[in-house]
Amino acid sequence: MTEWQRQEPKSALHGGPDRDDRKDGGDGGAPGTGVVTKTRPKTKKPSMYKVLMLNDDYTPMEFVVFILERLFNKSREEATQIMLHVHNRGVGVCGVYTYEVAETKATQVMDLARKEGHPLQCTLEKE
Repeated sequence: MTEWQRQEPKSALHGGPDRDDRKDGGDGGAPGTGVVTKTRPKTKKPSMYKVLMLNDDYTPMEFVVFILERLFNKSREEATQIMLHVHNRGVGVCGVYTYEVAETKATQVMDLARKEGHPLQCTLEKE
């Protein structure tokens, strides 16, 4: 017989007439018993970042539209509107992403622009 079997009468283990039916858990005061609850940590939404394109006097408008279509998945109309906004106001939002995605997109823009010989710049701004 194991130690836990010696501590409790057999009828209490099997729900017989000597069973302890207290509402406080009914553990009979046995040492080391209790309820283990696992708390889940609250997940926090990641911070979002705007990818901003800066205007310059050298990068062709059609190249900017191409970049917006290819790297930011914009339609021709949407890309043209963003390009004109950048041209007229000096800066425009290409998209809003998590930090890693935004940083990757900005780097891709500048790498492709350098490869084509354009000084196009992109920056990130926390939303």
